[in-house]
Amino acid sequence: MDLQKSLILVATTGLIATPAVAGDMTVTVEIPRMRVAEYHNPYVAIWIEDSAGKVASTLDVWYEVDKRGGEGTKWLADMRTWWRRAGRSMKMPANGISGPTQAPGKYTLKFTEGRTPLRNLAPGNYKLRVEAAREVGGREVLTIPFKWPASGSVSGSAKGTSELGTVTLSGKS
Repeated sequence: MDLQKSLILVATTGLIATPAVAGDMTVTVEIPRMRVAEYHNPYVAIWIEDSAGKVASTLDVWYEVDKRGGEGTKWLADMRTWWRRAGRSMKMPANGISGPTQAPGKYTLKFTEGRTPLRNLAPGNYKLRVEAAREVGGREVLTIPFKWPASGSVSGSAKGTSELGTVTLSGKS
């Protein structure tokens, strides 16, 4: 079939391949400003767990990537929940997932369905988990349940009491 006939077929039948609309997910993490004598930026892990509590995807890990000899990795275990479920089996730095610790402020992360780290996220009920641990500080884990893919839109939030401020999740299909 030549190009002209193909275009006529498309024009008369309305059959044309269009890309599926991908879902997206936006996570905003707030690191609160603290008035303490010795402040260190927290290590933070952001991941998704399925309904059975198994890690479906690690989205981001913030740690001291520039420490000499990779010494920053030895403190990753302080994020105990993430470490026990996913961290100990990961090799850091992890391409596209790991980055440096962040100072107090709000940080927005955007993810797209079908692309790493959401590439293999099957439809289902999940929990967004965010854990922060700080040297000479505390540790805190927040959880936001959600359904993927979002039918229309999804949103949720959780507010920390010490190491994390407000964490929000929003997404749409």
